[in-house]
Amino acid sequence: MHLPYESRGRRRREMAELEPWWLQSIIDETLGEHPDLVRTGSPDYMCSMLPQHWRSNKTLPGGFKVVALGDVLDGTQVTVRAGNDENCSAELRNNTAVMKNRVAKFNDLRFVGRSGRGKSFSLTITISTTPPQVATYQKAIKVTVDGPREPRSKTSTNATSHQIRTIGFQRPFISGSSMALREMEYKSSSRTLRSLSHEEREYKTNANLPPEVFLTVYTTTAD
Repeated sequence: MHLPYESRGRRRREMAELEPWWLQSIIDETLGEHPDLVRTGSPDYMCSMLPQHWRSNKTLPGGFKVVALGDVLDGTQVTVRAGNDENCSAELRNNTAVMKNRVAKFNDLRFVGRSGRGKSFSLTITISTTPPQVATYQKAIKVTVDGPREPRSKTSTNATSHQIRTIGFQRPFISGSSMALREMEYKSSSRTLRSLSHEEREYKTNANLPPEVFLTVYTTTAD
């Protein structure tokens, strides 16, 4: 009597339970071929690392793939779903792929649904084997309308405003030669005014007054 056939993937799992170093060696070997992978909730599957924050309906920077550590038949369908406590079934595009040589590559997987303010989506990866297998990727990606924004630099903002205030209230620069010329003009005008007689000084002073002043003085004197 023959025992039922056991796949190499199942034998690997049993050996991993007995010898943890064996599972780690498989993971290290897989990371050597696919260095962008992260471990999922299932010891048999790894997937691509997603950006922490991404814009809705935008192509992922490095694509997305699921890699099986054990044997999975070519053509096995793999489906990715996303959700959290606010959006249990987020809208995705191109979220199905098929296994080939233990790798399922997704063609332009996109997250359309938004995860909500301050929250991230967790992924559920379903491998349609018999029976089906499920792997999870907790807090995989945050999806918003605008995506990540560049942080505002407080240092540059303060420096700019300080520079504007300084320019706005700064006194005009006067060179030493200009100051000397102004002082000479002031002294010469003062000497000239002191050298005049009383009548000449009164004439020069009254010459700068408006005509209305003379009219007022004349009228008052007449009264």
